[in-house]
Amino acid sequence: MIQSTNSLRKPSQLVTGGVFIGRSLLHSIRNIEALMMAIMLPIMLMLLFTYVFGGAIDPGGDYVNYVVPGIILLCAGFGSSSVAVDVSTDMTGGIIDRFQTMPIRSIHVITGHVVASLVRNLVATGIVIGIALLVGFQPNAGIAAWAGAVGMITLFILTFTWLFAAIGLVAKTPAAASGYGFALLFLPYLSSAFVPTDTMPKWLQGVAEHQPITPVIETIRGLLMGTPVNNQIWWALGWCALILIAAFIWSRWAFRKKAGRR
Repeated sequence: MIQSTNSLRKPSQLVTGGVFIGRSLLHSIRNIEALMMAIMLPIMLMLLFTYVFGGAIDPGGDYVNYVVPGIILLCAGFGSSSVAVDVSTDMTGGIIDRFQTMPIRSIHVITGHVVASLVRNLVATGIVIGIALLVGFQPNAGIAAWAGAVGMITLFILTFTWLFAAIGLVAKTPAAASGYGFALLFLPYLSSAFVPTDTMPKWLQGVAEHQPITPVIETIRGLLMGTPVNNQIWWALGWCALILIAAFIWSRWAFRKKAGRR
């Protein structure tokens, strides 16, 4: 007896999501050069600032402890930005049309990119922290503080990955998506990542202290170095929550506009 196509059950959301996460991770393994660049560039910047500029910025030799939290976020940003190109490639390459003929929700393509990026960037961040320990980074954090720092890093990666995914959805070409995403990577340079904000000109100091990256960096720095985080953690959580919700809604809207109801 032949079973009709209509009687076939759709795969569960969990199974579908797992398939697309695996697809994105497999693409990452095949494109190992991009992953290596996302790791090597922050490491090169860390070595540059520590050994070339560090002596001038902090003659006491503790600059590596100051700069590493900023490098961690820079690594996360570089890794997350590739999602914009990956999503744009899928949206402009015709693969979404093929997925829409299947009994699945094609929005899982975007979710797969986001979750795979989160895994990929956590691994890359762990490697960067390991290199930082080798060049003299000396955190003063207990288990709870480390857990808090990892949680903050994870939330930051998830937030900006969804933001880059939204950029990839609205960009007309992968090249345009790369350009738009690259602009966001300048935010850490306009924060307390590399120098204290009170050393900046007054007009720039105001910008640096009230943008999303600074409270995230100060929270991670405080947790890892055992210094008070004060209200920075609430600003960090608030900024991340606000951007994450906005980016998720933007992504859903942009996907439905480009790919239809599914």
